[in-house]
Amino acid sequence: MNKLKYIAVLAFLGTFGISEIGAQIKEEQLILNRKREPEVKKIEKKKTSVIQEKNYPPENKKKEDSLNLKYDIVNVPPVSDFKTTEIQSEDISPKFNNDFQSNYFRLGYGNYGKFLADANISGKVQDNVEVGADVHYLSTTGLKKDYDWDSKSSQAKIGAYANIYAEKGKYNLDANYGFNNYNYYGIYAFSPTNSDLDLQQKVNKFSVNASYDHYSNEILNNVKVRSYFLSDHFNAKESYADVELNLSKHDFEISNDITANADLGIDLVTVNSKFELLNQNNSNQLNFTLSPKVTFYKGESYLLIGSDFSFLNSKLSDFTGENKGSKFYWFPRAEVLVAAADEFKFYGGIDGGLKLNTYGNLLEDNPFLISDLLLTPTENKYHFYFGLKGDINQMFKYDVNAGFSKVNNAQFFVSNPLLYLPNPNPLGVDLNLGRDGYDFANTFRSVYDNGTLMEIKGDLQAFPMENLTVDAGLHFMKYKLDNLEEVYYKPLVQFNLGAKYTMLEKKLALGFKGYFVTDRTANSYSIGTTFPAFSQQENINEKVGGYADLNLSAEYKLHKNFSIFALGNNLLGAKYQNYLGYKVLGAQVVGGVKITF
Repeated sequence: MNKLKYIAVLAFLGTFGISEIGAQIKEEQLILNRKREPEVKKIEKKKTSVIQEKNYPPENKKKEDSLNLKYDIVNVPPVSDFKTTEIQSEDISPKFNNDFQSNYFRLGYGNYGKFLADANISGKVQDNVEVGADVHYLSTTGLKKDYDWDSKSSQAKIGAYANIYAEKGKYNLDANYGFNNYNYYGIYAFSPTNSDLDLQQKVNKFSVNASYDHYSNEILNNVKVRSYFLSDHFNAKESYADVELNLSKHDFEISNDITANADLGIDLVTVNSKFELLNQNNSNQLNFTLSPKVTFYKGESYLLIGSDFSFLNSKLSDFTGENKGSKFYWFPRAEVLVAAADEFKFYGGIDGGLKLNTYGNLLEDNPFLISDLLLTPTENKYHFYFGLKGDINQMFKYDVNAGFSKVNNAQFFVSNPLLYLPNPNPLGVDLNLGRDGYDFANTFRSVYDNGTLMEIKGDLQAFPMENLTVDAGLHFMKYKLDNLEEVYYKPLVQFNLGAKYTMLEKKLALGFKGYFVTDRTANSYSIGTTFPAFSQQENINEKVGGYADLNLSAEYKLHKNFSIFALGNNLLGAKYQNYLGYKVLGAQVVGGVKITF
């Protein structure tokens, strides 16, 4: 019977493919909205170098986390595209039992010259103190047969961290430096004639983060500090700092079967962005937010009532002048959850918020941006939602919800024009024949518009066998905008399907991930020869085709300290485009070794 199970599972995995690293589309995965992990069996979270889950037993913390199981979508970056981000490694959260091997080193090599190396080493310097280092590197030689110009890329991230477990709370500290070195290779109009032309972009980012989490929710809940400094090849600079303080008073009794929690969030975010190209956009933004809320509990059901109050002070400038302003925002917040049973929990509510668009965050979505952006905050004026979630016998977990939002200054990516005209330019033509790499119709910028958004999301995990996990996610979103005729680079439907399976007494680990994305709309430009000057024609309804991306992975443990692995990405071999002009790598196979200790 066991052999039949293995044959059935291998047939399933062989049909769809397996992956452990990711693919072109951002992976959709269940995480907690509060970024706190309750003790829910078999749910796997996104791995990080600094632990996120609670390792302490206070009952009020466990109750707070376990009742707020509102799932959301997290983006996990691609690997088979040229713009890659850190390799998803093993969970390196400290576990102090002696038989757990948290240290590892991995090397792999494959076609397209893909080379990966990542490692983590950690250890206790005291019984309650762990320190460690985390290193990731990934490079590829690119699509040499598709482009005459350079399309190689490389990226790395190296960091150090510490976890300290004190008597009353937990401290986390991490610092890391990363770079992403790549080229503007997606040229769809003009072709470079100078082989020495600089098409390179390089982004450097240094980050420092710290947090303190109080074990008890009496007055102090937690404090978090996040910061980074970013620079690029074109002398853009951005500094970011976010200080968040959460105060709380939990578990005070209202009646025999009703308790309440009171919370106050205080958040201060400041961003300073400076660009040296073109219009030389500069922005200074400071956002201060107060988030009071009260939550009433009865069993596993609850009612939350609160508000967000935000004060935004901004200063925007370019070569024409400066614009200062301040604005106060109020956002409603309420949620009700009715726990009819573990299998059926109905919920609904309203929320909103202000999001600061930064150069660093936008580069994570689209690395091919021009190094000169107008950065405007996005206001989610209100967001109504309702849904159903549950846990059926620890075998099937699901969350299905729908929502409707009113959004001001929703952010989208569009292609830049072919020619950047000098300012001022009395002739109205581009006389700069030695254009830089960003002036070859291969960069993007941000545009903003007001409108509404309707969304439907569904996420599930199933555990049909002890050593088999299946997950799936569906995301439908439809914008209706006030001014833009088209919605750019927002697919109507995204779907992902995955599976993980272990066999041979967990010596062999198999994985599968498939991504399915519908068509997206882009804009493009072409050049006419109308006398006396060049004229640019814009096509506002360029289609970027949808795709299916299937991925496989396998790892076999030859020894308790040594294993071999193989990864297959984009196995259908389609060189589709995430952004106009930028083909992704075709079918890729990477093999390597991994040492744990």
